[in-house]
Amino acid sequence: MLDVCLFGAGLIGSVHAVNLARHPRVRLRYVVDPRPEAAARIAAQTGATVADAATALDDPAVGAVMIASATRSHADLAAAAAARGKAIFCEKPIDLDLARTDACLAAVRAAGVIFQIGFNRRFDPSFRALKHRLDAREIGSVEQVIITSRDPEPETEEALAAGGGVFREMTIHDFDMARHLLGEEPVALFATGSSLVSPAYARLGDYDTAMFVLRTASGRQCHINNSVRASYGYDQRIEVHGSDGMLRAGNRAPTSVEHSGVRAVSTDKPLHFFVERYAESYAAELDHFVACVEQGREPEVGAEDGRKAMILCEAALVSAASGRFEPVRY
Repeated sequence: MLDVCLFGAGLIGSVHAVNLARHPRVRLRYVVDPRPEAAARIAAQTGATVADAATALDDPAVGAVMIASATRSHADLAAAAAARGKAIFCEKPIDLDLARTDACLAAVRAAGVIFQIGFNRRFDPSFRALKHRLDAREIGSVEQVIITSRDPEPETEEALAAGGGVFREMTIHDFDMARHLLGEEPVALFATGSSLVSPAYARLGDYDTAMFVLRTASGRQCHINNSVRASYGYDQRIEVHGSDGMLRAGNRAPTSVEHSGVRAVSTDKPLHFFVERYAESYAAELDHFVACVEQGREPEVGAEDGRKAMILCEAALVSAASGRFEPVRY
């Protein structure tokens, strides 16, 4: 049985807490959050104990930590856990600053602990099946990847101010999928951003609508489009075009029931948000992490994946400001 401490009792922490409590080989031992009422709520639901960071990290019974706290706390918590020899699952991004990210990962490497980054979309059944068929060269050589990722509604201004901006908090998932599906590292990137949805983003110097073009050294291309508003639900689609055809993974709906009438054919709207859309992927990524800890093997998606996605975020911010293609330097 793997004893785990969960850092963070917000929305994503609550998702992880449910999966930790359900996992047959895991015991959620502690919940840590600066808001006692939030930690107490999860503790009551899961049988965990509310604790402070020092108590949880210093307990030798805790074999792993799951970091789902505020973004700015990730690097410090990961470094502290690594120093105590605990396996680490860390939500993205590792940090908002690349230098701090590198310092954190240096501490992880020095400690020799397992580190998995929370790019859950790699574990989505449809996206995973697409990747397996891509690797089997079902459509020959990859030429273009198209990723659509649109949230159903914008964040509150309070949440925006506490985060790292749309590129680092939202697009980072798409950058990871781009790297994953292209099969080659992007070497140049163009980004353009606008504020079309909510004035809160503009007030914070951020974008709520963006497009990106990535190019690899061999010329493979990826186009990503993001918006924080999709009136019809959570829009998550991937298309990969190759020399011998195309693979596509579409949205998920509550049911597959289709109505055909005189005026139109209609179906359910896509699932509303990431909690529902990616429920299976969150459970699968946890199962993968637990297996890696038990078997002492490296996770499929680790520290370097988190770092390289962050480098793409930084290049995108520069490009959006400059209006030019920017080189990507790893």
